[in-house]
This record gives sequence, structure tokens and C-alpha cells, in this order.
Amino acid sequence: MEIVGVDTGGTFTDFIYKHENRWGVYKVLSSPHNPAQSLLEGLKHTLKTAEFKIIHGSTVATNAILERKGAYTALITNKGFEDVIEIGRQNRMQLYNLHYKRQPQLVSKELRFGLDCRINSKGEVIRDIDETELEQIKRVLEKIKPESIAVCLLFSYLNPKHELFIEESLEQLKLPISLSHRILSEFREYERASTTIINAYVSPKMKRYIKNIIEDIGDNELRIMQSNGGSISAEVAMQEPVRTILSGPAGGAVGAYEIGKMAGYTKLITFDMGGTSSDVALIDNKLPLAFESKIADFPVKVPMIDIHTVGAGGGSIAYLDAGGSLRVGPESAGADPGPICYGKGDRITVTDANLYLNRLVPEYFLGGNMKLNKDKLKMYFKNMAKEVGLSEIELAEGILDVANASMEKAIRVISVERGFDPREFVLFSFGGAGGMHAAFLAKLLHIPKVFVPQNPGILSAIGMLMADIIKDYSLTVMLKNESTDFKQIQSLFKPLDDRGVKDLAKEGISKSNIVLEHYLDMRYLGQSYEIMVPFDENYTNRFHALHKQNYGYSDENKKIEIVNIRLRAKGMPEKPEFAVMEYDKTTPDADAILGTKQVVFDSKEHKTSVVAREKLKHGNVIEAPAIVVEYSSTIVLPPGSKGVVDKFGNIIIDVEGGLNEA
Repeated sequence: MEIVGVDTGGTFTDFIYKHENRWGVYKVLSSPHNPAQSLLEGLKHTLKTAEFKIIHGSTVATNAILERKGAYTALITNKGFEDVIEIGRQNRMQLYNLHYKRQPQLVSKELRFGLDCRINSKGEVIRDIDETELEQIKRVLEKIKPESIAVCLLFSYLNPKHELFIEESLEQLKLPISLSHRILSEFREYERASTTIINAYVSPKMKRYIKNIIEDIGDNELRIMQSNGGSISAEVAMQEPVRTILSGPAGGAVGAYEIGKMAGYTKLITFDMGGTSSDVALIDNKLPLAFESKIADFPVKVPMIDIHTVGAGGGSIAYLDAGGSLRVGPESAGADPGPICYGKGDRITVTDANLYLNRLVPEYFLGGNMKLNKDKLKMYFKNMAKEVGLSEIELAEGILDVANASMEKAIRVISVERGFDPREFVLFSFGGAGGMHAAFLAKLLHIPKVFVPQNPGILSAIGMLMADIIKDYSLTVMLKNESTDFKQIQSLFKPLDDRGVKDLAKEGISKSNIVLEHYLDMRYLGQSYEIMVPFDENYTNRFHALHKQNYGYSDENKKIEIVNIRLRAKGMPEKPEFAVMEYDKTTPDADAILGTKQVVFDSKEHKTSVVAREKLKHGNVIEAPAIVVEYSSTIVLPPGSKGVVDKFGNIIIDVEGGLNEA
């Protein structure tokens, strides 16, 4: 059986596939108007047999929210709580902007309905649903014809009776219904309502997208990557698409973690530069998880790999702002029209600047399958350089410097601002454009080494094949630590454990291949937010230690609350294996050097080697300046750096040129 990993990006859709124990890669321009089109087109190229399995990272849910092109959604909640999503929290995104206006909610006021029912904080029914009132709401829904319904009632995570009754009563409408106790079994009404609404808002679009693919692939298996670093079945993804919002970037983080660990590096700053944006994450021996994020300023409280995104990619457009300063991004040329050098664009991008400085080699771009037109750039660079008062070379280098500054700032957010020293980490670079910028970023941040895996342009797709099948569960328990013991908490996990094993069995995972990880959300009494602590007999001491690590202090005499319990149920599927190369020699074979060209660094032309990556062997040293070309990416080694190939074919770059072997 063939296995295919697919990652849909803003500019390219990436494929990695296995056929008869051999791996292949493929890239095709994305089709934003119909994302399934590029996916199905790529499958025709990659698949050789009738039986296959696909693991797919999708941007459908993300784009539906960002572009506000989701479903016409209704909300049913408790009477008096219809405007919770409008009121939100007291936090203000732009404190000093007197003209700041929040964007409209995904559910407008006339689509919010309140039921006069109530379950209390102990899960007891104190006012049951009036069926006549519910019937009236049903008639209104029949009239206004929403495409999806979100249901979020107070304390439904303790007792879902009322939410289940509403679902049953509205079955005749034949609409997708998202129940909050299924999406998020935790307290904090605003965040739970927001997460449930987002799920309802993107659900119809995700269903259509997945069904479109399933109709084409027949009975073959389709799995969707989640934001938490694990995959789920297509059926679950259609029911809970909110879990797929960061599925592409999550695949990249998983791939970096697994490949880095294999090569002996467990402290990584991942840098994924694609066509429209750059994603960064800090891996300190484990994948970083966040349990509360935002998309388009709407809270999303589901587990996600903690990834920070900035609008700087290969397709990011350069322009002059109102004050005449050079800016880059976040607007992107995308796949259509794309950068000027692709043939249809008419606005200068980061990719165009790299090509103008000869840091891209047109005849080897995408293995020579896509031609880049450098001659077309001359007029655009001449006009913009005249407008900004720089030479054309200064303009091109300035564009790259501005883009690098944006990405440097993003890396500082996840490292320096959280108490981590970037010098203790390795910069793990991937994405189609990452290799052209990684060495420059590492130098700015004093990161000593850059790690570039094989096929870096399709690493997110590789990560999807390496991902476990993960189910996340949580439950608010609100326990006082001094009156709770280990065995009592252990017993609370039992229903979640049973559910996790049962759900993974439905995904085809045997009990022997399941790992259950238990966590507690803990805080000092009176605090508003929690720390996630691994659950074992030493959980209290672990909490104090983590609190001190995060905030610089701990207080062992202060009372502690256990707010939520969490389960991560992991199924371990078969994963790809990577060949190990025998050590060869330090000097690359003659056929690995494709020639030389004049490349601009620091406003001067340097004679630069062009190196074919597929010809490199374990132990080969790449002397800078050099440009390493391969199908999915281009790697730039600026003057003063040095690269070496390790036994897995990864290139390790020392930005100060001190490496000898790997």
C-alpha cells in the first residue's frame, strides 16, 4: 500500500509519497479558489497503485475564518447569555487606539437564541428546558435557514443533558450541530462558546472539502492532521474541524522534532518559511503545547502546538508606506499571480529580491520544472529603487533585511521573551524559502548552528507521516489540592482513559500501541491562569518547580487548586524509516559542483559555488559562499559559514565556519 503526505500551503501544495520502499517528493502550485483541485492533481502524479493512504494538512478551516467565508451560523445558549461572545474579556488588543473597533462576531445578534433553562455548578438541573420555547426557536431556525448551529449551555461539561436534548430536538433540520461539551469540556464560558462557534462556522465547508476528496479516492483511507501534532480520521475532522486550524504548521513542527531527535538535536528553534508566512516554534526536548490561542482575534481553546506566525514569506510583497519607509508583507502575492519572476505578478516580492541578487538559480528551481524570469525584474526594481532613493542592489538587499528583521522578531518572541537563550538552540530550517534566510537569521540571533533536513520544502508533509494519532480530552474538576490525593485524581482519569482507548480503537489502533499521558492544570489559589503539570505521585512538587521556572518564584506554603485534568491518548502507527549513509569524505565529488556564479552579499559580488544536494554524501563539507540546490528548496551559505552533511543527509551549517564533520 502506498502512503502519501500532503500539505496545502499558500503558494505550493507539497507531496511526499512512498512507492515500493522508495520515497518521492512533488510540488504543485496551490489552487486557492478550490484547494482540493491541487491536491487531486498532485495525487494523479504521485500515486502508482490503486490502494493508498493519505495524511493531509489542510488550510480550509483557517482560511474560512480569516476570510470570513464560513457558514451562516446560529447560536443557542442560556437566556441572558446570548451576548457573552460580544462582551468577551476586559483585555483590549490595542489599549491606546481611541478608534479601535472589534471586528463583527461570527454569529450576528439576530442569530443568537436564549433558552430559559439552567444547570448549576454542581451539574444539577435547577430549571429544565421548556419544550414549547425550544419549538419556537426551531420554527425561527426553519425560517431563517442557517447552515450550522452551535449549542453552548452553562456547566454542560458537568451535565450534558440539555445540550443532548437540543440536538435530538433539532435533528429534523438536518444541519450540523456543534455541542460545547463535546468540543471543550472545560469552564470559562466565553472561550468555550467561541471555540464551539468556530467549529460550527467552519464545519460545513470542511465537510464539503473532505467529501470532495473522498469521492475521488473511493475506499482509500484519508486522515487529517490536527493542530496538536497528531492525525485524526476524516470523519472526526468533519465533526470537529476546529482541531485542524494549524494542521500544516503542526506537521512541520512534528517533522522537525522527530528528525532533529534522530540526528541528536533536541533543543531546536524551528523556522518554517513558506510562500505567504513564516512559522517559528521552540522545542526544548518536547513539542510545545498551547491550550488557548486566537485566530482573527477569536479565542480557540483546543490543544495546539505552540507556533508563532509572522506575515513574511517568499511571496511577501515589498512596498513603501505612507512615510516612505520600505516595508515587506504581510500581504502576499500567493500562488496567483505570484512573484514577478513566476510570470504573472507585477509587485516585487522577497523571492524576486533573492533572484535579483542571484541567490536563486533559475535553471534548478523546482528541479528545472518551473522557469523563473529574471529579465522581467529589471524594470520593476529600477522604478522602485528610483522612488525610494536607493540603488537596485541596495533595494533588493533592503527587502531581505526587512523580511529578516520580521522573522528575527518572531523568534525572539518564542525564545528571549520567554526566558530562553537562542544560543543554546539549533535553528532548524525548512519550508521552500527557509534555506535562503536561515544562516542570516542565525547570525542575527547568535545561534551557532543551522540544521537543514533533506527535502526541507516539504517537511510539513513529511511530519504528517511521522505523526502519532492523538486524541486530547479534558475535564474541569476544581479540586483543592490539600484535600485531594493521588488515587482520587487517578480515579477521575478512568472515564477519560476508557474513552481514549475506545476512540483510538475506532481509528484502528490496538491497545498495545496506545500510550496514555495524564496532565493537571494547576494554579495557586486566587490566580486566574493555570500551568499544565505532568501527573504522577510527585505532581505537587512538579507544579512548584514549573511555576518557579515560568515566573521566577514559587510558594510551597500557598494553597493550590487543580482546575482541569487532561488526557493525551496517543496511538503509535507505522512510521517512515530513514536510511543511514556510510561516511564518505570531506570533499564532495566533482559532479556535485554544478558550476559557479556571481552572487551579491553585503553589496559585493562573490564567486559562489552551485552545489547539487542529491550528489552530496556523508562527511562532505560545503565551503561558503555556496548555493545548494534541490527540488524543494534552495540553501544559501553566505561568506564566513560552512556546511557539512551528516549520516542522514541533513546539512549542518556553522554560521561562523567552525564545523569539520557530522
